[in-house]
Amino acid sequence: MEEKDDEGESVCRPVQPEGLFMRVKKNSIPRCFSTRLLTRFSLSPSFLSQDIRNTVGNIPMEWYQDYPHIGYNLDGKKIFKPIRNKDELDEFLDKMENPDYWRTVHDKTTASDIRLSDEQVDLVHRLQKGQFGDVNFNEYEPSVDFFTNEVMIHPVTNRPQDKRSFIPSLIEKEKVSKLVHAIKMGWIKPRKPKETTPQYYDLWAKEDPNAILGRHKMHVPAPKMRLPGHEESYNPPPEYLLTEEERMAWEQQDAEDRKLPFLPQKHSCLRAVPAFSRFIHERFERCLDLYLCPRQRKMRVNVNPEDLIPKLPKPKDLQPFPTTMSLVYIGHSSLVRSISASPTGQWLVSGSDDCTVRFWEVNTGRCMKTLEVGGAVKSVAWNPNPAVCLVAVESTVLLLNPGLGDRLVVSSTDQLITSYEPPEEDKEQAVTWALSEGPEHDNGHRLTLTHPKAVKQVVWHGKGDYLASVMPDNSSNLQVLIHQVSKRRTQNPFRKNKGLVQCVSFHPLRPYFFVATQRYVRVYNLIKQELTKKLMTNCKWISSMAIHPGGDNLICGSYDCRLAWFDLDLSTKPYKMLRHHKKALRGVAYHKHYPLFASGADDGSVIICHGMVYNDLLQNPLIVPVKVLKGHQITHDLGVLDVTFHPTQPWVFSSGADATIRLFT
Repeated sequence: MEEKDDEGESVCRPVQPEGLFMRVKKNSIPRCFSTRLLTRFSLSPSFLSQDIRNTVGNIPMEWYQDYPHIGYNLDGKKIFKPIRNKDELDEFLDKMENPDYWRTVHDKTTASDIRLSDEQVDLVHRLQKGQFGDVNFNEYEPSVDFFTNEVMIHPVTNRPQDKRSFIPSLIEKEKVSKLVHAIKMGWIKPRKPKETTPQYYDLWAKEDPNAILGRHKMHVPAPKMRLPGHEESYNPPPEYLLTEEERMAWEQQDAEDRKLPFLPQKHSCLRAVPAFSRFIHERFERCLDLYLCPRQRKMRVNVNPEDLIPKLPKPKDLQPFPTTMSLVYIGHSSLVRSISASPTGQWLVSGSDDCTVRFWEVNTGRCMKTLEVGGAVKSVAWNPNPAVCLVAVESTVLLLNPGLGDRLVVSSTDQLITSYEPPEEDKEQAVTWALSEGPEHDNGHRLTLTHPKAVKQVVWHGKGDYLASVMPDNSSNLQVLIHQVSKRRTQNPFRKNKGLVQCVSFHPLRPYFFVATQRYVRVYNLIKQELTKKLMTNCKWISSMAIHPGGDNLICGSYDCRLAWFDLDLSTKPYKMLRHHKKALRGVAYHKHYPLFASGADDGSVIICHGMVYNDLLQNPLIVPVKVLKGHQITHDLGVLDVTFHPTQPWVFSSGADATIRLFT
C-alpha cells in the first residue's frame, strides 16, 4: 500500500503484517537528520580514530562540573581534567593573536581544545550550506525500483521463522563455558592494574640471571673489592709492621701515592682493636667508585693486528736518502741557529749566537771565511739564483758577497750592486739602505738594510731579486717587509696585523706569498693583492714552514711536536699529521729534486721522510718515514735548530745547539 510521508515522498508499507517490511526509498532521509548525523560522526576525533578515551557515553558533561575528573578510561581509571588557567582576558588575547583560533573547538568529553584540519573545516562548511557530507556523493542518481509499485496480494516469502532465532545459541554457550573454564584454570588472567608506586631494585645486583640488570645484555657487574690481606690483621706478622723511617716516609707521601691507605698495627687481642676511624670514608669512596666510574662492555673484534698496519713500501725501495753522518763542521762557539747552501752545492753558510757568519766548503768541512756581524745571527739565506753570489744575513739584514766560487759571478754581483742609480724623487721607506765602504767592503759587506726592529728571518724569492724579512711584533702591522735589491726599494705588503708572524716564504713557481702566524698559514696572491687561502694547522704554535718545489704541498713544523702536511688543492686542513718527534720541531725542509723532506727537533734527531707527490691529481701523496739521524748533543734543552738539503745530492745538513753542523749522506 502506498502512502505519503511528511515530506510528500512515497513510502511502501507491507500489505500483510507477517510479510517483510519494504525498504525505505533511497535518499529520503530528512536533511536536518542527515546534517545532525554527519556532524556527530564526522567531527568527533575520538570516533574517527576509533580511540574511545572516555567511556561515559552520550551523557550531559555538565554532570562532571564539580568533580576533578571528567570520565573513565577503558581500565576504569579516572580521567582527570586538564589544568585550564584561561580566564576571559587570556581567551580574548588568544582570539586576537592565535591565527588558528577560528578553527579550534572545545571537546567536552576530553576537556581539551582541538584544532580542526582543512578537511574537517570543509565538511562543516558543506553541512552548513545544507550539502551532503561526502563530496563524491551524487544526490541525483537515477533511483532503482527494488519493488514494483503494484500492490501484490501475497508476501514475498511466507517461510516460518527458524527455531534458532528465539532460543539461546548452543555455539555461544560452548564458547562461554570454555572461557569460564580457562579463567578458572588460570590460563586467562584479567588485566593487571598498572602499579603507580615506584620500583626499587639493587643497582649493583649480583650476576643473578633473574635480576633486572642481570637480564640486561650490556650489564657489567661492579668489580669486587680486594679481600683483606695479612697487613689488615689485628696481629700481623712482624715484617708487615713499618719502621720509624718507613712511617715518616709514609706520612710525607700523598694519599694517592701510598701503597696502603692505613698503617698496620699490632694488638694483643681482638678486644683491644679500636673502631676503624676511616670506615664511613671508605664506604663513601666505594659508593663513589661504583656510581661515578662508568662500566662499559667493549665489543672485541678479532682482527689480525698486522692487517691494521698500512702496507708501506720498504725503505730499501725508496733510496736514495741520507743514512750516515759523513762530516762535522766545527768552529762556532755557540748555538748555530741557521744554515743555507749555495745553489751550486759547493758552499755552506752558517749563522750563530757567537755573532759570526762562517762560510764552509761542503766536501772538505774547511771554514773558508769568518765574518763578525755585531749581533747574534738568527737567520742566513743564500741567494737561490746561481748568477748572483749574495748572502742575506739577519741582524740588521746585511747583504754579503763572500767572494767564493766563480770569479765572473762574484764580479758581476758587485757590478749589479754598484750600477744602481738612485731615482730623482726619494720616497720615504721603512728601511734605510746603505752601501758598505772601506774595511767592511773588503770583508764582503755590500749593502746594509737598517730595520726599525729586530729581524727574525730572511728569505729569498726564487728569482733572486726579492728578499723578505720578518720582524715579529704583535702590536704593529710592520711585521713583514719585501725588499727589491736591484732597485733598493722596500714595501710593506700588509696594512693590518693578523697575528704574530712566525715565518714567511715565497711560492717557488707562482706569485704567491705564504705567511705563518701562531696557528694559521695565510696564502696571498701578490698580483691580485688578496688573500686566497687560510690554512688551519691544528697546532698550538708554528715554528717553521717549507713549500714543496712543485708548489702544491706544504709542511709546517710546530713547537707541540707535530708536523702537518698540507695538500693545497685538497683542503685547508692538514692531509697528514706526523708526530714522530718527542720534542718541539725547530726546522723543516724539502729537497729540490728528490721526493724527500726532513724535520729537526729538540730531541736531537733529524727524521728523513719519503714524500712522493704524483702528477695524477687523484692519487694522494705517499708519506713514509725512512730514517732517524742522530748525532747532535742536546744542550740547554735544545737539539737540532735548522735543517736544509743539498741542492743536487740526497744529502742533508743540520745545525744544532752543540755549536756544530753535521752533514748526513
